Amino acid sequence: MRRTAVWTAATATVILLAAGCGGPGDGTGGPGTGTAPPSHTSSPSTAPSASPSTSPGVPPAKGSVKVLSTVTENLKSPWGLAELPDGDLLVSSRDKGTITHVDVKTGRKTEVGAVSGVSPGGEGGLLGIALSPSFSSDHLVYAYFTTQSDNRIARMTYDPHKPAGEQLGAPDTILRGIPKGFIHNGGRIAFGPDGMLYAGTGESGHSGLSQDRKSLGGKILRMRPDGSPAPGNPFKGSVVYDLGHRNVQGLAWDRAGRLWASEFGQDTWDELNLIEPGKNYGWPKVEGKGNKPGFTDPVEQWHTDEASPSGIAYVAGSVWMASLRGERLWRIPLDGRESAAAPQAFLRGKYGRLRTVLSAGGNRMWLVTSNTDTRGKPKPGDDRILLLQVR
Repeated sequence: MRRTAVWTAATATVILLAAGCGGPGDGTGGPGTGTAPPSHTSSPSTAPSASPSTSPGVPPAKGSVKVLSTVTENLKSPWGLAELPDGDLLVSSRDKGTITHVDVKTGRKTEVGAVSGVSPGGEGGLLGIALSPSFSSDHLVYAYFTTQSDNRIARMTYDPHKPAGEQLGAPDTILRGIPKGFIHNGGRIAFGPDGMLYAGTGESGHSGLSQDRKSLGGKILRMRPDGSPAPGNPFKGSVVYDLGHRNVQGLAWDRAGRLWASEFGQDTWDELNLIEPGKNYGWPKVEGKGNKPGFTDPVEQWHTDEASPSGIAYVAGSVWMASLRGERLWRIPLDGRESAAAPQAFLRGKYGRLRTVLSAGGNRMWLVTSNTDTRGKPKPGDDRILLLQVR
């Protein structure tokens, strides 16, 4: 989770070229290096992609990514992102513990309020946010955050008619006891097509928790909006939906309603997994595609210096994966249970570390950079939210 950011003009088009890259790395992040175009560049740029290590001989699909606009700038440690019914955005700050409203037309930022109880440190703090499926009537915002003792999920009312800084109600904790650590806190939350709330967790640096069904660490959790176990979960009376993960920070559903998740590897392989209830995804016994009985292999894998993935989104028939250390946006075209073509990399090194990607409807998506998270090298304007168009 690291590297360099750059400022670019509001409009730029990046066309994929295939190239090779690879090597060992630390999927948890750390100091990094990289080069970037000069600041305030107005001309379009082309960046080569890393060829995937897992699909030899499979040609990548052709495509492009166009940066339509820089929506806003000068965000500090942005992490979670949610789109309001009117099209504006809410973005969480991991280290400040605040949620900010962003007017997508003007870029104006208004602090909604601070989430009480947040205790930032390392990779912990205020992480993922999500709107209630009934937001238009209940006005609830859900948040995943680190406290002094654990990671929790809470919900709070959002009232934009109150003064700035006072628009969030007190957190109502719906789930507590998710293991916390200086690293591997997971943190992504999202409501699925079934109306249930899903959460990706990390093993907090204690790998044995991933295989412990009684622990909430190193899992994907599935619950009702009130935090109780969702009906149909594989383990009776438990919010645990699957197990064997190291650090899940990306959740997205495709058009068939299947759940996909991105996961940080350790030294060798980062993963994109197709999630099924009750399955074991291997960590710490397997990293990447191990072909070992009893464990489910990822659909795709990357060397950690090519990815270190955080958020993912499903847009225009593909999963799009934001990469921190890899400083690029991966596209994974889908077909059935497998990828339809070799993954493609876009925006390589252009905006530095990439944290969150979210569908903006149609063939557009929001992209959040992550260069002020202590592991990047922020440039003027960092961090920012970009609006992308893909084809």
